[in-house]
Amino acid sequence: MARTLWGLLSGRLRVIVEIVILAMIAAFLGLRLYSVLGRRPEQNDEPLRRRVEQPDASPAPRALAPRLPEKPGVAGRPVPALPEASGFESPAEAGIRAIVAADRRFDVGQFLTGARSAYGMVLEAFWRGEKDELSQLCDRDVYEGFASAIDARLAAGETLDARLIRIEDAKIVSAEYAAPVARVTVRFVADVASVTRDSAGTVIAGSLDDAIESRDLWTFSRDLTSRDPDWLLDETDEA
Repeated sequence: MARTLWGLLSGRLRVIVEIVILAMIAAFLGLRLYSVLGRRPEQNDEPLRRRVEQPDASPAPRALAPRLPEKPGVAGRPVPALPEASGFESPAEAGIRAIVAADRRFDVGQFLTGARSAYGMVLEAFWRGEKDELSQLCDRDVYEGFASAIDARLAAGETLDARLIRIEDAKIVSAEYAAPVARVTVRFVADVASVTRDSAGTVIAGSLDDAIESRDLWTFSRDLTSRDPDWLLDETDEA
């Protein structure tokens, strides 16, 4: 009886051992196949070879707008391209390019916006006789010219009442850069109404009812190495 039981146990043990050995062999073969063939990619997990070799299907980026040549001697600092030529005449282009090469922040549109504002501020300060304000907007020579005219007006007992109706046009007609100073000349075409009265209040010239076209050439200058961003009026003339 004991031998029969022992034989039965021995037979079952052999079966279990064989099953374990077969399972180990199957696992070994599975690992080998996995290492050779690779696992199946998930939905967002593309095989490495495809990720490397597959070309990008996204559209190519648009070409950038043309740029001016870089500032000489400064690598990797492209100079911004000029805007449309509506803000300046062709003779001024070379000078504007020289200014832009020296100061990449210079922008024709922004400059003309500031020039328009300066034109109105200077005229109104002159009409009111505000010398302090003029001294902040003009260089010494131009300021002295305005101040002398104000003094002469006061000495004669005259008063001036003037109004800037509108600026019809403002365009850069010339520009130059002589390091470190940039100079830009703007032609203003504006409608101005003015009247001059004597000490008794009698009108001696002009009329506020009829605006007269004024054409002026104003030149603004700035030291481009200065931290002060303001341009000063340094010359005035008739267009």
